[in-house]
Amino acid sequence: MENLVGISPEKILPHGPSKTLVDDYHWHEPKVGIVASYSPKEIDVRDHFGIFRGVDQIESFAQATIVSCATFLEAKRQNRDPLELLDDYIPAFISIGQVNFLNYLEVGDTFVCLGKITFFKFRQMVCDGRIYKVPKGLDLKNYFKDFDENKLSGYDLREDFVLVAKLFDITGRALKKQIFNK
Repeated sequence: MENLVGISPEKILPHGPSKTLVDDYHWHEPKVGIVASYSPKEIDVRDHFGIFRGVDQIESFAQATIVSCATFLEAKRQNRDPLELLDDYIPAFISIGQVNFLNYLEVGDTFVCLGKITFFKFRQMVCDGRIYKVPKGLDLKNYFKDFDENKLSGYDLREDFVLVAKLFDITGRALKKQIFNK
């Protein structure tokens, strides 16, 4: 695998099916960043007025960035299958910096997480990024086929993408499983 595009998130993310908040990877430069999408399901908005909660947006962004990207890089480094890492590590939030919500998401919406890697060392990753609501009917695979690092850096998207959230210093680390068994 040279990047995550075309790989099913189920092959990267250790989260169970009801907690996986990434549907597809659309662009990925392993040491730079990623673009991933998700469409909220009925179960995601139940008991919350039909709105996809901000905390779930942060979780989706974290899964798309610090979990997916760090898992990819660590699996490459260890020459292992990404899911084999679960034998030794569990991904965990370390901290969340600033998050500003500017819009909302509902069932039927699709959004993209654009994540920029700002730090990666010793299984710890930090990302900044944005979440955008995707225009209805847009073919994301086709739209992001010519995406690049410069477009990611400037969050260069069509004007009809709606900015939903700005995220800073989203930090995670793959913790050794043995510390949980103490």
